[in-house]
Parts: sequence; C-alpha cells; structure tokens
Amino acid sequence: MSDLLNEFRDYREKMNNKLQETDNKVIKRIMNLDTNAYKDNALDSKTKEMLGLIASMVLRCDDCISYHLEQCHKAGISNEAMYEIFSLANLVGGTIVIPHTRRALEYWEALNQESQ
Repeated sequence: MSDLLNEFRDYREKMNNKLQETDNKVIKRIMNLDTNAYKDNALDSKTKEMLGLIASMVLRCDDCISYHLEQCHKAGISNEAMYEIFSLANLVGGTIVIPHTRRALEYWEALNQESQ
C-alpha cells in the first residue's frame, strides 16, 4: 500500500480518535452532522461525495480532498468522471486550485494502484 495513502489514513484516524476522546459535545455533533450529511437522501451519497470533493478543492483543503477522493473511489467514480470533477473545481476555483489538483491526481492514482 502506498505511503501516501497510509500516512493520510493513519493520521486522520489517530487525530479523529483524539478529538472524540475529548468528549466535547460541539465537536462530536459537528462530526456526526458531517457523517449524516453524506448519507443517501434526495441526493445519493455518490453525488454528495463528488460535490464535497469539488467544494474541498475550491476551498483548497488537502485533507478534505484526500478524504473525498477515497469516498469517490469507493463509490466507483471512473477516471473520466474524476477528470470532469477536477475540471469543474478548477473552473469554479480558478488557477489557484491547480496545485491541489496535482496532489489530488497523485492521491487518485495511488488509490487506483491500491485497488489493482
């Protein structure tokens, strides 16, 4: 498995656990709200993950981008669809999104390699 993937996954799990251990109601509620927002409803979870990825790219949050890439990969998003997602994010966010697109592509390629 890729060091890139392991590093992100391990860090995210470790720090999420630490946040949960604080027993802070606001943090727990925000994390719960985030989890529930991406469940199937009027929009299916696959669509919500694609939207989350675009928003994360426009907001330039690499952690969020990696997370949504993982979810999109699990949802079966094709490479062709991913390039359209990257295109929309760059159209909306402008050229400042390009460095994040490079890192997103690197992470996406690692996910594809892992699943082979």
